[in-house]
Amino acid sequence: MDIGKSFSYQFEDHQWISKLGWGAVIAIVPILNFAWSGYIVGIMRNVANHLSEPLPQWDNLDKKFTEGLILFAAGLVYALPMLIVICLPLSIFAFSSILSGNDNLQNAAQALATAGGLLFYCLMCLFIIYLLALSVIYPAILVIFSREGTFASCFKFREVFDLTGRNIAPFFMAWGINVLGGLAIGLAVGIFNALIGWIPCVGWIAGLIVGLGSGVYLTTIYAHLFGQFSAIAFGPKQEVKTM
Repeated sequence: MDIGKSFSYQFEDHQWISKLGWGAVIAIVPILNFAWSGYIVGIMRNVANHLSEPLPQWDNLDKKFTEGLILFAAGLVYALPMLIVICLPLSIFAFSSILSGNDNLQNAAQALATAGGLLFYCLMCLFIIYLLALSVIYPAILVIFSREGTFASCFKFREVFDLTGRNIAPFFMAWGINVLGGLAIGLAVGIFNALIGWIPCVGWIAGLIVGLGSGVYLTTIYAHLFGQFSAIAFGPKQEVKTM
């Protein structure tokens, strides 16, 4: 894998300012920002196909939007465990509050509230483990989606584990570099904001621009790393035609 390329290819594109500038604008507009997710998928495809300039044009906006919408819908499915973590303990707490209104059921209400608290902490531990696992396997899910472009492809767990198992070294290299890169760039942005954030207006605007720009930049690094992984795991493939 060419790690350095993932951090520099953006600026080798002759139209990188307009492409990433439009991306930054689209990424902050509600609903329309689904297209940014589709754009990231496009980068992964272009990298996997060894295009010299992987940053896509902002044409076919409807396709980018549709792919982003599919990924959002899949994300809602993956978020269901979070709803259980939140709703189940809250339901127990609400029921214990109802019981506490009856003097004869004070002890039962207290016991139920305690059980609800214990359940909440247990579920939170499981949820943290779930999030960590999802953060590891999600790139592989995205790689498969970038090749198939369907909602069903976001849930091909057998293919996900087979893909990562057969290519464990490049996969975790891409994953680890992405994490380390994110930490380094996040630290640099934090230092920058600390230095200029106290300046009224100018400092705030500069901090906002740098924060937004770094977010876009980090996402393009992510897409390039796992686009390279896709090329290693599958070889090049033409862009998905059916949407």
